[in-house]
Amino acid sequence: MSILAIGAHPDDIEIGCGGSLMRYAQKGEKVYMFVLTRGEIGGKPELRECEQEKAARYMKVKKIFWGGYKDTEIPRDRSVINRIESVIKEVKPDTVLFNYLSDIHQDHRALAHAALSATRYIREVLFYEVPTTQNFEPDVFVDISKVMEKKLQLLRIHCSQVHRTRIENLSILESAKSCAIFRGFQGRVKYAEGFKALRILKEI
Repeated sequence: MSILAIGAHPDDIEIGCGGSLMRYAQKGEKVYMFVLTRGEIGGKPELRECEQEKAARYMKVKKIFWGGYKDTEIPRDRSVINRIESVIKEVKPDTVLFNYLSDIHQDHRALAHAALSATRYIREVLFYEVPTTQNFEPDVFVDISKVMEKKLQLLRIHCSQVHRTRIENLSILESAKSCAIFRGFQGRVKYAEGFKALRILKEI
């Protein structure tokens, strides 16, 4: 089985579905990442790229693809769809995950709309949430209780971003754990990541 996670910036994927990706990797599934920008608005691009590469290794990701787009300037045009489709053609994923459509960050909106078109032939497509996501009501939950501490360590690898929440005295670690507790309560486990299903094919 092959899984592709797509994110606009370094650490988006880890926040939204890092625990689930580690669970997939633990089961021997092939996990791939596609990050569209280097996140230069949020810090030095060389550092952010290095953090992302290190995080990918920690998650046992097979390969990470880079989009090369400028942070905050992902276009809303066919080029992004084509780029995502080229990665899909190489990876041949069974499941694709990307951030939800309703979001206050323009890069996240642009990514989601492009990915929506690019994944039209993929049988399982799930939206994940990030701190800027709006109006998100998950209907799929993944138990990450066994990897919660690993997820926090994963987020620590993005050390330049740990305290960039723009909320005084709140780190991304606290935010991620609080979210996992709440989604876990909804999913009836201790810690979970929540997803909104665009499409799921059940083999019976």
